[in-house]
Amino acid sequence: MGQSSLPPAPLPAGLYVPTVTDGKLLYVSGHLPLKENGDRITGVCHTDDDIEAAKLAAAHMALGVIATLKTRVGDLNNVKRLMKSLGMVNCVPGFEGHPQVMNGYSEVMQEVFGEVNGVGVRSAVGAILPFGIATEVECIFEIKE
Repeated sequence: MGQSSLPPAPLPAGLYVPTVTDGKLLYVSGHLPLKENGDRITGVCHTDDDIEAAKLAAAHMALGVIATLKTRVGDLNNVKRLMKSLGMVNCVPGFEGHPQVMNGYSEVMQEVFGEVNGVGVRSAVGAILPFGIATEVECIFEIKE
């Protein structure tokens, strides 16, 4: 999954803006996993058998974040590094594969922004997510001046 397969930047699903800049920090609102046709990727992780499908959803979600970044800063070379991500996984109580699911997102970020600049601090938690979506992420990037 590379930059050539970027979807259009998703529109807000509520009363908020997709990004806010404070100095060199760019805060990115929560992003959902979307299929190429714009449909939401839904699902709930019950067991480890669900990890691969949810990981793929997280990778699709990363492409949406990158599309938003490109819309906001133009050239992706204007992004210095990923600073922080909060990943949420739609799951049942007792599911413990949150980090593996969110690796789908992190692997895309690393592929696009590099070994150092594409890997930031990250939390991965379980949640009941809106619209039945499989994953959601919000993140912070450092941008170049």
